Amino acid sequence: MSEEEFLAALTGSDSDLRLAVEALRATGQSFCLIGGLAVNHYVEPVVTLDADFAITAAGGVTKALVARGFQVQEFPHSINAQLPGSRLRLQITVNSRYAAFPARAVAGKVLGHEMPVACLEDLVQGKLWAATDPARRASKRAKDEADLVRLCESYPRAIAQIPTGLIAKVDEMRQKG
Repeated sequence: MSEEEFLAALTGSDSDLRLAVEALRATGQSFCLIGGLAVNHYVEPVVTLDADFAITAAGGVTKALVARGFQVQEFPHSINAQLPGSRLRLQITVNSRYAAFPARAVAGKVLGHEMPVACLEDLVQGKLWAATDPARRASKRAKDEADLVRLCESYPRAIAQIPTGLIAKVDEMRQKG
């Protein structure tokens, strides 16, 4: 089974991630993958039905997504989209704290689709913001912490970005040196 077939089996659509990347490229604005799917670029994959992107500006995003069949909801700092019949949820973040991420993105291939992925340092920073956001559900914050542990296991240099005392497993890694 190819990565694309795996994604289609999970989401119920064989084109949603490809169409999302096409739509973001069509805007002409810099963007990159962030969140759990971006973590999967760096370490062994874990299943997620969320595709999170950071983009420099919202101009044209909604129009490009709608033109490709997505249902879209706009919020002050994000655009959420989903293809009818698909379980993949897109969240395109237009937030000033993520504004520099696309410029530092690396070329990546995620679930068979080539796209820019947040560089490791930015991905860790984004996961830290998510893991410490008291407004997020506890289960989401726990997943963010687990993603940080996974990244630190594979990339020990990331440990330096995690504040001491925040994640016990990372503190253990720090002590083992």
